[in-house]
Amino acid sequence: MKRIKQWLYERIPVRMETLRKPLREELPVHLKGWILCLGGTPFMLFCILAASGTLLTFYYVPSPMHAYDSIVNITYHVRFGWFVRGIHRASSHLMVFTVLLHMVRVFVTRAYRKPRELNWMIGVALFFTILTFAFTGYSLVYDQLSYWATTVGTNILGQTPIIGNFLLHLVRGGHNINPNTLTRFYNFHIGILPMFFALLIGAHIMLVRMHGVARLENDSRTETYAFFPDHVLREAIIGLMILIGIINYVHFFPPGVNLAANPLESPSEIRPEWYFFPPYRWLKIVPLNIGLWTSFLFVMGMFFWPFIDAGFEKLAPGRNIGRFVGISMFIFTLILLVWEVLSG
Repeated sequence: MKRIKQWLYERIPVRMETLRKPLREELPVHLKGWILCLGGTPFMLFCILAASGTLLTFYYVPSPMHAYDSIVNITYHVRFGWFVRGIHRASSHLMVFTVLLHMVRVFVTRAYRKPRELNWMIGVALFFTILTFAFTGYSLVYDQLSYWATTVGTNILGQTPIIGNFLLHLVRGGHNINPNTLTRFYNFHIGILPMFFALLIGAHIMLVRMHGVARLENDSRTETYAFFPDHVLREAIIGLMILIGIINYVHFFPPGVNLAANPLESPSEIRPEWYFFPPYRWLKIVPLNIGLWTSFLFVMGMFFWPFIDAGFEKLAPGRNIGRFVGISMFIFTLILLVWEVLSG
């Protein structure tokens, strides 16, 4: 019990003096690089998504009979409805992309090592929560592509090792797609997931405050700079540039609406959004059972990566086996993504 308490204290070092001075933190000088200032961007995008999503709920009707018509109404009849919907959609795509960049940065700099293992695990949970956000939100459009993507996606979810049947009934409200399924997706999207995400992001930020920002390996520089106003200003500039980019994108490429969902007629080709392309392509080229088990192991490997990497380091000190394995898996995932893009 004493060892467990010591282990937890090393990873959750509650120090009141650290929590009382959140704006006076000194950051390592390497964070002055603009590409490394992406930690706050997902939080800013989450705020944009929360604001735009709240506005959309005033007109969206979460029922199979009226969901599609309400999307048409928002897009073509409500004043600036197309703009708010476009902002929401573009921000969700950028949210996935910026979190991926942030995770790559943490991986490359090995900022997940002891005593920051728990924060990496929370970050991975945040990433998959964001993917769940995206999946449930896409399903609410209730057009042909989103309906059948939901059907295929939940069918695959039902084949998940160990917990598949439970997950299938949880998200569908039954074994098959039924009128209650859309309501469940809506409740997950606007109620359960935001609350869960807020708890995770709060824990993530709190652990960063407790441990401070990790320094780069083999970086002998001791210079620091202030979190406020220096780093906050950099994050704000990046956030402003992203917002300008989103607004321009939505102006030139406004959202449209596809054909209404028809449960009796499936489209010739059903493809998910780009962030699901790697597992989608993987499940195409291997038997379903093997694809699901390897995907499950991949997710578990991501979640427990700090401990796996520490194990590699004990087996072969100084050889960076963990980094080689991680980079190889990242390149393989990128190949699957590009492969699926080109095959379309």
